[in-house]
Amino acid sequence: MADEAPLIETPQAKAPPGGEAAWFTGAGGAKLRAALFTPQGLAPGNRPRGTIVLSGGRTEVIEKYYEFIGECLDRGFVVLAHDWRGQGLSQRDLADPLKGHARGYKAYLDDFRALLGAYSTRLPSPWVAVAHSMGGCLTLLAMAHGEDRFAGAVLSAPMLGIRSPFPAVLSRLLTSLNLMVGQAGAYALGGAGKPFEADFEGNVLTHDPVRHARAWSLIAAEPKLALGAPTWGWVDFGLRATAFLGRPDALREVTAPVMIVSAEDDKLVDTAAQAAAARHLPQGKFINVPGAYHEILMETDPMRNIFLRAFDALTGRVAPTPAEPPKAAPAMAPVPAPTPAPPAAAAKAAALAPAAAKPAAAKKPATAKKPAAGKPAAKKAPAAKASAKPAAVKKPAAVKKPAAAKTAAVKKPVAKAAAVNKAPAKAAAKPAAAKAPAAKKAAAKAPAAKKPVANAAPKPAAAAKPATVKKPAAAKTPTAAKTPSATAKKPAARKPAARKPAPKKP
Repeated sequence: MADEAPLIETPQAKAPPGGEAAWFTGAGGAKLRAALFTPQGLAPGNRPRGTIVLSGGRTEVIEKYYEFIGECLDRGFVVLAHDWRGQGLSQRDLADPLKGHARGYKAYLDDFRALLGAYSTRLPSPWVAVAHSMGGCLTLLAMAHGEDRFAGAVLSAPMLGIRSPFPAVLSRLLTSLNLMVGQAGAYALGGAGKPFEADFEGNVLTHDPVRHARAWSLIAAEPKLALGAPTWGWVDFGLRATAFLGRPDALREVTAPVMIVSAEDDKLVDTAAQAAAARHLPQGKFINVPGAYHEILMETDPMRNIFLRAFDALTGRVAPTPAEPPKAAPAMAPVPAPTPAPPAAAAKAAALAPAAAKPAAAKKPATAKKPAAGKPAAKKAPAAKASAKPAAVKKPAAVKKPAAAKTAAVKKPVAKAAAVNKAPAKAAAKPAAAKAPAAKKAAAKAPAAKKPVANAAPKPAAAAKPATVKKPAAAKTPTAAKTPSATAKKPAARKPAARKPAPKKP
């Protein structure tokens, strides 16, 4: 790059902020124009998402893509746009600047490499190629010839086949004949020296009059941007380039994803060739824009938006939006180790955990076995508690604890009930070696017989209490009713209790 180059503006076409144009040297020393646009107002710490390398079609110039360049900048991309040799403000190859001429495609590819080399240090990665028509053809040619610095490409109506009023064989023959007779620099098929498609009525480029007028305003402001019909030399370049890209093997080495966005009503290039190329590309995708003319990015919004969605899909895949720096730094701080709960909080937590609290409460009656030998009446309280504890055990069932927890909770009260039954057995071991239920009755009645002798006057109603002992015994063990001999003998011992009037003798 040598010095600054101009960017043309009109009231309809304003350059996006952050752009600067410059000259760079292409193949054979050609003076070519490029412009670099940098996104403004990025958040502190954020870098651009990557770079869009924008290549227009035949007759097109950098300024025609101001709108799309602005959309790329809004998405966080750096944009590098350029004028191909022979058009825009880049060097023209013929004395007549309106002739769209070419001498094969090698010079174009060399210019493209020179462009990328001149700006490479200023282009953040990843790089994504966006190109239209002839620019799409040349970009795909560069990738097929080893240009592997692009992470992906989105091609708008790429020139992969040229529509002609003649069959392909006849077009090839006519072109070869004109080159043989030295007419390479002549207008092909009677083309005139005037800007291409200047009038909106009857144009085959776009349905949008506003965008068409905007592009034409640039030509009116700077006539040097204008370009006319192609020469036979350019037609030869187009036929050779599209023939190469039509070979399935030519695209096998293009491994980056490529989206081909096709205009359904294109009158200039072959849409069938675009679909075929998408099939031949390892990661090719073909997208049709219904009703669109050739210049999709200059079309009406509904058509144009189809291209933008394809663009966003590919760039979202290969150049996603950088993650913002974390806003809540404390959320990333390490979590402190839990401190032991105070005794009051621990007691409260234990009370709220039924599975853990109930077994501890159930163990307390086991300590009540000691007074069982001295006070028969105290034995009734554990018996009543033992009968009430199964109901207390049912409470965890209402909480719907896991099955394993339920069974564990039920087993423990059963064991406690057995422990309560064992206590009378110990007391009954002294008078007789009977079964647990029978020994229970004997142990309950035997002390009752002894008590009236020692304490008959203070506790006259003590003889009535054993009657209450019989009821739970009958309810608990029906077998106790089958042993009348044990129960019959004891009332005989109680008969002396009928001598209650004895204290009245004094």
